[in-house]
Amino acid sequence: MSDESEGGGESTLTVVLAGGVNLAIAVLKLVAGIITGSGAMLSEAAHSVADTITEVLLLTALKRSERPADRRHPFGYGKERYFWSLLAAVSIFASGAVFALYEGFTTVFGKGAEQTKPIVGYIVLALAFALESVSWAQAVRQVRRDAKAEQRTFFAYLRMIDDPAPKTVLFEDSAALVGLLLAFAGIGLHQLTGSDVWDGIASILIGVLLACVAYLLGSTNRGLLIGRQADQRLVRGIRDHLGSAPEIDALVDLQTMLMGTDHVLVCARVDFDDALGAADLERACVRMAEELSERFPDVAEVFIEPVPRTDPKLRATVLARYGLPPRPNQ
Repeated sequence: MSDESEGGGESTLTVVLAGGVNLAIAVLKLVAGIITGSGAMLSEAAHSVADTITEVLLLTALKRSERPADRRHPFGYGKERYFWSLLAAVSIFASGAVFALYEGFTTVFGKGAEQTKPIVGYIVLALAFALESVSWAQAVRQVRRDAKAEQRTFFAYLRMIDDPAPKTVLFEDSAALVGLLLAFAGIGLHQLTGSDVWDGIASILIGVLLACVAYLLGSTNRGLLIGRQADQRLVRGIRDHLGSAPEIDALVDLQTMLMGTDHVLVCARVDFDDALGAADLERACVRMAEELSERFPDVAEVFIEPVPRTDPKLRATVLARYGLPPRPNQ
């Protein structure tokens, strides 16, 4: 994964840029929606307001998650990033999707509204598209660079990313660009046909789009907040490193959990060589913990517990979790 300080600075830039863009766009869309009477334009204004709230929540996530560990939170505050990012996903749904769906159904099934000055809507949508493209390009640039650093494809990195900020901005900006095209189509078809049903359909589609984005982001942050296993490549590296230690006869169990962005907790149960004394065990545990932290920068906490590989209860627990027996030292 990328260096934590550099990644945090890049994430902050991405979020701040997106927030400033969305706030400006929200004002433009609201004014255009009032002037044109377009339901789709008002839905897009709500969309931008939701995105602005999202950026505020993401900034809160970035700042609060950087606090150092203390007595009440000995593992730090890394998971605050996931909590506030989850609230951002809820905001997208509550502030954007619900209003857009309401506006859409009201337009389709309610009393028709007369369209006025559609040219204002077209101009605002074009400006909004240009501004959103700047924010979207920054998010894409960050994800591409981080994916390249981890030697992953763009989409593989998005699936495994443990920093929700750039993913949230990328998804919401992508949805914003699609939403702008839908609003443009709604206003255009309303002008061509004289029916505001098209405007309402565009609003409904915008609402569905936002609901889908909110669900995807909420699902991602839910998994991270609950406590997801570290990346498989990191897990394999830790397993191989411990398995190669001369003091270890078998790696009985290995558990990892993301405690925050670039912050991994490692718990290993190992069967040591029975010929080792207590002092040898202590020195071996300290050495291996230091080696793991040096070799894998994301490893922040390491706990190594000596256990017998033949213990039936422990063996049953490992088999129930992974379906694999403990690995003997080669």
